[in-house]
Amino acid sequence: MATDSTAVGAIRNRGPLEGVRPAFDLIARQRVLFTILFLVVLPWLAPYKALAVNILIFGLFAMGFNLVYGYAGMLSFGHAALFGLGAYGCGVPIAKFGFPWYVALPLGVLIATTAGVVIGWFATRSRGIYFAMVTLALSQVVYYVVYQSIWLTGGEDGLRGVSVPSISLFGIAEFNLLDPTTKYYLILIIIILALWIFSRILASPFGAILEGLRENEKRAAACGYDVNRTRWFAFVLSSVFSGLAGALYAIHLSVVPIETLHYFTSAVVLMMTLLGGMGTFFGPFVGALVYLLLQDVVSVITVHWQLVVGCLFVLLILFFPRGIWGSLMHWLRI
Repeated sequence: MATDSTAVGAIRNRGPLEGVRPAFDLIARQRVLFTILFLVVLPWLAPYKALAVNILIFGLFAMGFNLVYGYAGMLSFGHAALFGLGAYGCGVPIAKFGFPWYVALPLGVLIATTAGVVIGWFATRSRGIYFAMVTLALSQVVYYVVYQSIWLTGGEDGLRGVSVPSISLFGIAEFNLLDPTTKYYLILIIIILALWIFSRILASPFGAILEGLRENEKRAAACGYDVNRTRWFAFVLSSVFSGLAGALYAIHLSVVPIETLHYFTSAVVLMMTLLGGMGTFFGPFVGALVYLLLQDVVSVITVHWQLVVGCLFVLLILFFPRGIWGSLMHWLRI
């Protein structure tokens, strides 16, 4: 009878979300697969295809930022430099020198990664707010260098003429990038590879070390890990994903606005990460979806859309500090 009473009590104490936990556990185990499935159907859920492309690209950018902030615990205010240099590094070879996209794209990633090596080397020797301020200062240096290089980057007007109208696949098939649906799925192929690499990083011993640093840096150092070198390498890896997002953004827009390097872009990717859930795999894409959808809808209603989005952001942070996806994960695991 005691056993039966215990079983009945356990059934009564089951939460309303208890029944969906097995499905959630499956999603957690197969996170790459379910993220891909969501992104495959995203163009048909978004109001229009161009917005879906933006969500895809900024989700990748937020994912790269999440590696530094969510998993390693380093708040960076300088990721706009990595995103913007990826965009300019891809756009300038195409617009100014006529390079094909498949050469310009890795060039953009390489330039952003090189900047990440330099910025990360200086920044990771500081901690807390000092780290954030160093990344912000170095990002602003990059901004003004690009801003003043009018002959190469277009300065205040941005870079024009990043034209990639089509992509040829070994001369067998040609894909029209002027079609937003075609563009979306071609970019998605590249991002699927990035998702798989990101997942492997998190599943590796290095990913466990990053989370250990976030939780207790002194204990990680006592275990024999080189803290500064690990933080630096995490920043460099983050610059790879951020630079790739910037390069894809240049191809998507066919222009590179100077705002890609502005510190406001760093604030935007921080908001996306917090909205979705820092330290979660799928959260950055949720955050990008919510932020860009709110921006698109509210800006039609009022020119003061930033005020409305900012108020909603504050409310979400107050009542859902783990973010949308992070809060859902928390509820399902309690």
